[in-house]
Amino acid sequence: MKIMTVFGTRPEAIKMAPVIQELLGRPEIETKVCITAQHREMLDQVVDLFGIPVDYDLNIMEKGQTLYDITERILTGLREVLEREKPDCVLVHGDTTTTFTAALSSFYQQIDVGHVEAGLRTGNLYSPFPEEANRTLTGVLAKWHFAPTETARHNLLKENRRDDHIFVVGNTVIDALLATVKKDYIFADPAIESIEKHKRVILVTTHRRENLGEPMRHVYRALRRLVENVPDTEVVFPVHRNPLVRRVVNEELENRPGIHLVDPMEYEPFTNLMARSAIVLTDSGGIQEEAPSLGKPVLVLRDTTERPEAVAAGTVRLVGTDEKRVYENAFRLLTDETAYKAMAEAVNPYGDGQAAGRIVDALLWCYGKKQEKPSVFIAK
Repeated sequence: MKIMTVFGTRPEAIKMAPVIQELLGRPEIETKVCITAQHREMLDQVVDLFGIPVDYDLNIMEKGQTLYDITERILTGLREVLEREKPDCVLVHGDTTTTFTAALSSFYQQIDVGHVEAGLRTGNLYSPFPEEANRTLTGVLAKWHFAPTETARHNLLKENRRDDHIFVVGNTVIDALLATVKKDYIFADPAIESIEKHKRVILVTTHRRENLGEPMRHVYRALRRLVENVPDTEVVFPVHRNPLVRRVVNEELENRPGIHLVDPMEYEPFTNLMARSAIVLTDSGGIQEEAPSLGKPVLVLRDTTERPEAVAAGTVRLVGTDEKRVYENAFRLLTDETAYKAMAEAVNPYGDGQAAGRIVDALLWCYGKKQEKPSVFIAK
């Protein structure tokens, strides 16, 4: 049986790495890896970290690329690869333009698609953009759906996906995270390593298109108030390379005491920084799954989330980008021990570090290589 994985961004690579490692360890499976390099540098860092063997590199990234450009180059680039390899199944991950376009290219050649991290929905096609559309369209094209949670499974059932083609496996990001975080990790960046041990770190990331401009400005002003009013805290902010993000960051936070603006971080130091942090403020999707596994409360700088399980479990809280709301929620976590423990000690609903094994077991079962049905992930 031949399985091809296709991915193109850092988050996809992180979450697919455990699956690829599991595939490579199964003698019944021939594994092929194709990267689109929708993101180049940040993708390469993860490929190197996990030692992922790449068979095909479409290398599509260009300066100033649009969604049209990305879609066109992946669609045409994958055509030749798929015609040559003729895999039994193409595995894609999540909700990027690579995800949807790889699924579409596979569909055009009548190749089965397996969707890892299937079934996440906000219900608003434009929030987040274009991710909600990408994952929804991929769900239409996919044959096999590897849902991280029972909620994701129900979303797929509501869209008339076949129940016997859906597998609840947990999220592979937890597999990757648990293999990466190390006790007493030493940071190469002196700005982070030099933060005094008694200081509590507020980790911040922002990059969403819908938050560009004034919404981000409001968040950054809340950060300034936090470090002024809670003296034992410092902010570490890996700043996205998007110049629209950097302009507002520099205007509001540059040279501010207690605020460390650093370049985007590789996966290993970033996960260990999460482990060092007290709270996380983010508009990212994946961090909503990762940080709770480390017992870190997450305030989500968005009005919607495709990960409602974390909100229901109490590990994540939606706060949007209003300065007053962001400040008050973060201030309470930093000054009210009971409120902090309620979020930090809540059970993470996303995984137990065994998702990749369940996915590969499911594939073997789907293609008649294994008689025993794969186990189901149940959050405890």
